[in-house]
Amino acid sequence: MIASFIMVSLDGYFEGDKPWDIDWHQVDDEFNEFAIKQLDEFDCLVFGRSTYEGMAQYWPGEEAIRTDREVASRMNRAPKIVLSRTLQKPEPAWNNSTVVKEASELREKGQNLLVLGSSVLTTSLIEQGLLDELRIIINPVLIGSGRSLASSATRHILLKLLSRRDFRNGNVLLTYRPHVDAT
Repeated sequence: MIASFIMVSLDGYFEGDKPWDIDWHQVDDEFNEFAIKQLDEFDCLVFGRSTYEGMAQYWPGEEAIRTDREVASRMNRAPKIVLSRTLQKPEPAWNNSTVVKEASELREKGQNLLVLGSSVLTTSLIEQGLLDELRIIINPVLIGSGRSLASSATRHILLKLLSRRDFRNGNVLLTYRPHVDAT
């Protein structure tokens, strides 16, 4: 299975106008419990190049380890794939990371893969028919502008709702099975 997880604002943005403008994410103990459980479900993490670079700078760092030890531990020890046609090796270096050039190679790399963030990669995987599940947490905040989850989509993407989970802080997790409209 290949699943993708991303957090968005109620108005559909995964980040604000600048890269990594995500200070509006509603993260608390309940979310962290969810994150730990979700990370434990998967054999390998997958990132697009830009998301990998940001994650590789944050998760091995002192702040992540100090403020979120359990998630940081899982992120740092998990096998990681960077899907990139331009990178020869993962940079910056991060434990257990490899580069794959083509999305079609992902199924060969593990049984259960979780794409984190990486909106362009997520949309591309959907359009190629490779993504089995899309997990979106909608944060109860309007940020007004930013980068849309589907800004790179080249056609309509239909989604079938599989499940919903409400968090006490107002976050809502929606899990979908994607289907690309042929028109």
